[in-house]
Amino acid sequence: MHYDFDTITERKGTNCLKYDFAKERGKPEKVLPLWVADMDFQTAPEIIKRLEKTVQHGIFGYSESKEDYFLAVYRWYQEHFGWETKRSWLIKTPGVVFALAAAVRAFTKENDAVLLQQPVYYPFSEVILDNNRVLVNNPLKLIDGHYEIDFEDFEEKIIQNQVKLFLLCSPHNPVGRVWKEWELRKLGSICLKHGVLVVSDEIHSDFTWKGNEHHVFASLSEELADITVTCTAPSKTFNLAGLQVSNIFISNPTLKKQFKKAVDAAGYSQVNAMGLVGCQAAYEEGAQWLLSLKQYLEENLDFVRNFLKEKLPEIHLIEPEGTYLLWLDFRDLGLTESQREELILKKAGLWLDSGAMFGPDGEGFERINIACPRKVLNQALTQLERAVHE
Repeated sequence: MHYDFDTITERKGTNCLKYDFAKERGKPEKVLPLWVADMDFQTAPEIIKRLEKTVQHGIFGYSESKEDYFLAVYRWYQEHFGWETKRSWLIKTPGVVFALAAAVRAFTKENDAVLLQQPVYYPFSEVILDNNRVLVNNPLKLIDGHYEIDFEDFEEKIIQNQVKLFLLCSPHNPVGRVWKEWELRKLGSICLKHGVLVVSDEIHSDFTWKGNEHHVFASLSEELADITVTCTAPSKTFNLAGLQVSNIFISNPTLKKQFKKAVDAAGYSQVNAMGLVGCQAAYEEGAQWLLSLKQYLEENLDFVRNFLKEKLPEIHLIEPEGTYLLWLDFRDLGLTESQREELILKKAGLWLDSGAMFGPDGEGFERINIACPRKVLNQALTQLERAVHE
């Protein structure tokens, strides 16, 4: 079946966070947005068909999932990642960030230290600080255009700060690393040695490029599974974020009980009825659509890579191993944070995510979302080129 990713779907006027809230967020109304991590593509027609059937039924009461829902999720992770899950491990939440916050409350007390690796997805910092925990950063090292983990600093920070919990971003947003198996095992061995629990955000796991392979952290050994909360969702893969359903797996029954108590304390029970339908449809019938999407995104990545090389050599692409979010290095332009914002927002008319949002280690960088029709991507880069050269 042919899937169309070139057609531009009008999103303005749909209460779309990406397109309809520029003014409310202090941006010019006519700005071209390539910031928040959702896609400008309609989801798979197979998913839409299932959702339409649910809408036609016309009743949207409290809903739960049965065995066929779990089997759809189970088969997806078994076939794509070789990970065998059990239904008894599963807790559903409205989103991965909700799960991160629940884990922070479940496994730490106020003033306990929680470790992350900046520059990283900014809600990681928020769920730590907003819950009155201490943020401890093990900054990633940029070496010859490639981000690496400082394992010595990782262990030192754990010891010095008596870290209880580590928030792992895998694949990493925004720097685009798909962690190698040895890297994950080394992180895991340090966490096992010092009694640190791991919350692994694997929401971008379906997007890996050029032979890179995603390894589910909890799948690497029973010992690692025993200290891990694995956060998954169909939302990034199939553009279903607004349907609010995530699948959280915890094989350790004690940890699961603690996590479930934190979810219950938030007053949350059944997830979105349409989210259940969308998730099951995605994992049962969405594989071919995803293959086509990934091919299109790889072509978008090639387009950006070539455009920067030929027309904007001052801006450097941090070569991504995964995700549809690119990390661009603007530092050679020699601009301050405010000057760069003026250039991108006012002169180029683009809304990107400033690297500083992801922690001090992100200053001088910008995150751009390339999950859009190529015509839109060309327009954005052309506007950026004009602004830089003017």
